[in-house]
Amino acid sequence: LVEDGTTVRPGLAVATVDGPTWPLLRAERSALNLLCHLSGVATATRRWVDVLAGTAAVVRDTRKTTPGLRVLEKYAVRCGGGVNHRMGLGDAALVKDNHVAATGSVAAALDAVRRAAPEVVVEVECDTLAQVEEALASGADLILLDNMDLATTRRAVGLARARGGVRLEASGGLSLENAAAVAATGVDYLAVGALTHSAPILDIGLDLEGADAPV
Repeated sequence: LVEDGTTVRPGLAVATVDGPTWPLLRAERSALNLLCHLSGVATATRRWVDVLAGTAAVVRDTRKTTPGLRVLEKYAVRCGGGVNHRMGLGDAALVKDNHVAATGSVAAALDAVRRAAPEVVVEVECDTLAQVEEALASGADLILLDNMDLATTRRAVGLARARGGVRLEASGGLSLENAAAVAATGVDYLAVGALTHSAPILDIGLDLEGADAPV
């Protein structure tokens, strides 16, 4: 059995499975679908990790996971060398534009979360520098910079560094081609939803040997 997170080459047997023929055949497609998908997630993550090598930024996943598979997909991200975002609301809260619209301001939304769950890490999504300044003044733990260009991202990093202790995450419009440039702005994380919702599968098959009954 090849250990999770190991780089593999075409033709390598990654695992062996023993059992009666018919149960193996019945389970084949479902098992391969899951294995191919999770291996694809790990492989996609490793590509981002490789692109960011030599920078201070790390790639991490998002909330955009397949229903029922979040734990496994986030494990696959870790196998690829990435970092997990929250597993659920018990780990961290993300204040988004709809929350700001519902409460009237970034400060009001953040205050509502603090009062409801004072122990939870709070990240605030910002798409303008004014929102970044408001989030910093309101005591956000992390700030997600949504679809900001490089120049604006650098300015946001400067604002956060001047205050100290606040981590920054870039999100939106990210690709393997621009990842290094985004990392060079000084952000701590690159949030990549495609790791889990758009990763191509890794093509893995099952070859049956020594069947215990004719098919």
